[in-house]
Amino acid sequence: MRTLFLHPPSFDGFDGGAGSRYQAKREIRSFWYPTWLAQPAALVKGSKLVDAPAAGLGLDDVLPLATQHDLAILHTSSPSFHSDIKVAEALKQENPALMIGLVGAKVAVSPDESLQASPVIDFVAREEFDFTIKEVAEGRPLSETAGLSYRGADGLVVHNVDRSMIENMDELPFVTEVYKRDLQIEDYFIGYLKHPYVSFYTGRGCKSRCTFCLWPQTVGGHRYRTRSPEHVAEEVALIQRYFPNVQEVFFDDDTFTDNGPRAEEIARRLGRLGVTWSCNAKANVPYDTLKVMRDNGLRLLLVGYESGNQKILHNIKKGLRVDTARRFTRDCRSLGITIHGTFILGLPGETRETIQETIRFAKEINPHTIQVSLAAPYPGTYLYQQALENGWLHEQDEEHLVNDRGVQISPISYPHLNHTEIFDSVETFYKRFYFRAGKIAEMTGEMIRHPEMIGRRLREGAEFLRFFRQR
Repeated sequence: MRTLFLHPPSFDGFDGGAGSRYQAKREIRSFWYPTWLAQPAALVKGSKLVDAPAAGLGLDDVLPLATQHDLAILHTSSPSFHSDIKVAEALKQENPALMIGLVGAKVAVSPDESLQASPVIDFVAREEFDFTIKEVAEGRPLSETAGLSYRGADGLVVHNVDRSMIENMDELPFVTEVYKRDLQIEDYFIGYLKHPYVSFYTGRGCKSRCTFCLWPQTVGGHRYRTRSPEHVAEEVALIQRYFPNVQEVFFDDDTFTDNGPRAEEIARRLGRLGVTWSCNAKANVPYDTLKVMRDNGLRLLLVGYESGNQKILHNIKKGLRVDTARRFTRDCRSLGITIHGTFILGLPGETRETIQETIRFAKEINPHTIQVSLAAPYPGTYLYQQALENGWLHEQDEEHLVNDRGVQISPISYPHLNHTEIFDSVETFYKRFYFRAGKIAEMTGEMIRHPEMIGRRLREGAEFLRFFRQR
C-alpha cells in the first residue's frame, strides 16, 4: 500500500511526537524527532513521513495527502487524542477508501476506547508496532496480523494475539534514511542541544521502574534491548555523510548509560568518527565510564533528577539516592560534561516544603540548564493508577494533561497541596534557579565565549518570558 506516516497537526508548537517524554508545548519552542514513526517508515518501501507540528503544517496542508495514499498511520497521544481523531475524520472524508490506523502509548493501553472514539479508525497497533505496520502495509489481512486491535464485521472490537518484542534490534533499518528523505533537520530544535542536531534510539526499554515514566510502561518495556555498537556507529557515520552541517548527535534511549561497558564501546567508536554527541543518563554513572565517554566526544547528559527529596525518590521507585546524584554531578563538572537537569513537581509525597527542598537542591548542584515539569499521570502508568485509587486527580480524564493551547497543566491535587499551588511553583522554580547573579554570569560568560549563542539565548529568553505571561 502507498503508506503515509503522519504526526498530525495539533496545538501550535505542540511537541507530541513519540520522541517527547511529555506531550506538551514547552517553555521554549522545541521539537524531538518522530523516531517511533520513522522506524516503521524505514521498513515500508515507498512510504512517506510527515511531521506536521515541526514543519508548521495545518489540516489544510495535510488533507491532500489522503488521496495520494492507501494507508495512513497516525501517531497519537493522550493529550492530543481528540484533536488527532478530528484529523483522521477529515482524511477519511477526503478519501473514504483510506485505511487509517493509530499507534502510540495512548492506543497501546486503551485499544477498545480508541477504536470506539470514531468509526473512521480501522485499527490500532498495540505495544511495539514496527513490524505490525509493515505487515499491514504489505497487505496482510488485519485478522492475521499479530499486535492489532480492529473492529470486526459485527462491529465488535477484536484483539489479535500480542506481537513478540523485537530481540535483535539490528534488524531495524536506519531511521536516518527516512530523516534524509522526508524531514528538514533544521525544523528540530532543543534548547540545550547544538543546532542542527539529529537524534535516534540505540535501544529500547528501560530497566528502571519510575512510576511516572510513560514509554517503558506502555510500549518499550523494562528490558533494555540494544543495537550493537557497530550498528550504532554505522548510523552515526551515515548522519555525518548525509548531514555535514549537524552539530550534535543525541541518543534518545530512556537511559543510554544503563549498560556501562556498551556505552564505553560505543563512545570509543564515536571518538574515532570525531563526532560530538549527547545522551540521556541516570545520575549514578561511575566516574570511569563518564571519563571514557567524555574523552570520546560526549558533550552533554540529559539527567532526570526529578526531586531533591529522598522520600519522593523512593515513592516513585527512582532507584537513586540524592547523595549519589550529588557525587555524579560533581564528577561531570570535574570532567567538563555539561548537564541539562530535569525536575518534576507534584509527585507523590510532594509538599510545600519538599518543593523548596528541590529548588535548593537544583541550585546547589547547579546543572547548566534545567527543565521543570508537572507530574503527569498518563494512562498506562503506575502513577495514573495511584492517582485514580487515591482520588488525586483534579480531572479524572487523561485529556486534561494540557490546556486548550497544549500547555501542560497540573491535574493532581493532594489534601495538603492543591493543583494550583503545584502549577504556580513551576514558575517560582525557574525564576529562583535562573535569576541568580551566579547563573546570569555563567550564561553571559557562555555567550562571550561563543558569540553564536547570543542570538539564540536572547530568543530563548524572550520565548521563556512570553510563555509564562501566557501561562
